[in-house]
Amino acid sequence: MPHPRSPEDVPAPGPADQDARADAPQGARPEGPAARRVRVVLADDQTVVRAGFRALLDLSDDLAVVAEAADGEQAVRAARLTRPDVVLMDIRMPAVDGLEATRRIAADPELAATRVLVLTTYEADEYVFEALRAGAGGFLLKDVEPDELREAIRTVAAGRSLLAPAVTRRVIEEFARLRAPLADGARRLARLTGREREVMALVAAGLSNEEIGARLTMSPLTAKTHVSRAMTKLGARDRAQLVVIAYETGLVRAGSGE
Repeated sequence: MPHPRSPEDVPAPGPADQDARADAPQGARPEGPAARRVRVVLADDQTVVRAGFRALLDLSDDLAVVAEAADGEQAVRAARLTRPDVVLMDIRMPAVDGLEATRRIAADPELAATRVLVLTTYEADEYVFEALRAGAGGFLLKDVEPDELREAIRTVAAGRSLLAPAVTRRVIEEFARLRAPLADGARRLARLTGREREVMALVAAGLSNEEIGARLTMSPLTAKTHVSRAMTKLGARDRAQLVVIAYETGLVRAGSGE
């Protein structure tokens, strides 16, 4: 368990900070050395769970917990106050749940650099799909090993997508199979060039930039450029959300392989 911090350890806020910090979620810390590390907000309605995660993350010099939240509304407020790199988000919380909180964070232009890593005990298909659809950069189960959790936070903070090994593309595909493509799918896809649609389909098939390059006879950097342009045109925050959009628009059909 982390050692409690005394009031003397925390600088007194200045006049300009009084109002902003009056509504700060519990556990919020001021800026300092942690700003040079991956800054994390913990959002879970169970105090003991947050304490456990804080203890695990405090063991790493490159990770810093800057705030805690007991529900989705607090999580959004904490993100806006502390501008973290990653929000470790539980799904089932009172009032505003983790999915809605993820949507709010993903939709806030001022939080464009903040990534959400969903962490839950539930492995149900709909949670995976909806979390990614809401803008989460990754999905992990709470029984994840400590080292895997820390590495997952680093991965998501670096802008890469992450799914737990048990939560594969097959799960996304199976849930998408139960949903008809969105009515405006063709209109959304019309924003892309033919090559961008081709690359997007291969992303949905689980191929890396290197594999896409080999398949389409282009460099990995060119493949990455096409992926980035497709994400920008479709408003996807990362590759995981691009996969979801590929199914939602009908570009890729469940069970089609690629």
